[in-house]
Amino acid sequence: MHLPSPAPEFTAPVVIVGAGPAGLTVGNVLRAAGVECVVLETGTRESIETRPRAGVIEEWAVQALRARGLADGLLARAGLHTACEFRFNGQRYPFPYQRLTGRHHFVYPQQLLVTDLVREYADVRGGDIRFGVREVELHDLDSARPSVSYRRDGTGSREVVHCAFVAGCDGARGVSRAALVDHGARISRHTYGIGWLALLAEAPASADSVLFGCHPRGFAGHMPRSPEVTRYYLQCPPGDDPGNWPRDRIWEELQERLGAAGADPLTEGRLTEKRVLDMHDYVVEPMAHGRLFLAGDAAHLVAPIAAKGLNLALHDAFLLGDALAARLTGGDERGLTGYSQACLRRVWDYQEFSQWLSELYHGTATGDPFRAGTTLARLRRLFTSETAAAAFAEQYLGTATHY
Repeated sequence: MHLPSPAPEFTAPVVIVGAGPAGLTVGNVLRAAGVECVVLETGTRESIETRPRAGVIEEWAVQALRARGLADGLLARAGLHTACEFRFNGQRYPFPYQRLTGRHHFVYPQQLLVTDLVREYADVRGGDIRFGVREVELHDLDSARPSVSYRRDGTGSREVVHCAFVAGCDGARGVSRAALVDHGARISRHTYGIGWLALLAEAPASADSVLFGCHPRGFAGHMPRSPEVTRYYLQCPPGDDPGNWPRDRIWEELQERLGAAGADPLTEGRLTEKRVLDMHDYVVEPMAHGRLFLAGDAAHLVAPIAAKGLNLALHDAFLLGDALAARLTGGDERGLTGYSQACLRRVWDYQEFSQWLSELYHGTATGDPFRAGTTLARLRRLFTSETAAAAFAEQYLGTATHY
């Protein structure tokens, strides 16, 4: 009688599930501290290095990447944004936040950051990363020796990695969040009831800053990504079919919603991406159970309204990587004990800002004259009150001293 071979077993202090910005940053922090870890990723290396995502990175996050030797590519190639511009009531309202605060944003598409982090982790620091895994399962998270099992894509063989800790960085649909919920974590959700048609255009930016169009026909956004590519957003019904938006309709709406006195027409180009994003948020509390710790979208999702998702993922990763390194190299438990609370303070602040900003962007398009009036009052206040401008800049740039 032929018996099946036992699953190959491996051992590493930390298993990181997911090779996005959070998981790769945790892995690089651990490798720099001399801690062995294994990163498991369902996609291929090519897929994660080419998947277009947002790219607005706050200055504090870049400084933290730089301090860990992870920002060379970003600093060499990223764009700098020093101002944004609101357009409403047919007028232009520049908001020069660098002049107000001395701070700025970096613009570096997430796939380029992921490419840099993969190279640093796998090629430079010799980290173990296993692409194309499937059927990932987490085991014995309440014990001192949890494990993660998975199948290798192509071979179908099942393998097991025993570890001391699991970092769940596998996003909204991964197994890590589900495992935490199974152990009693709460998910708080919010739905905005709107959609955004997300577009990538092969066209140079039509302005040297981000543009926010607050228009009765719906919000529109213009976000430069590179000298040749611009990201656009158009408010639409949630669940809308991108097929309802042919090229001519898209450019007509963008020109209308972002039009303003004295502004040149938008530079049009070929659309290479067109998909509808339904605006919603969620937060998992707590972000840890037993030997499992969540980071990034596995723990929280903030709608792209405020461009905060990548920044929150990096914040989690810095705290988690440092806390795991301190525990595994010196026995210091404090970082892991306080990890969830330290992350969630910033998470909830950014969620609140996203809600506030959503009303600013979308209030004039509700069809409710009262909400339209209060939204325009908020917008005018930004440009007539130094106190209001300073408060907005602090949240927009993520520069509060304490969260």
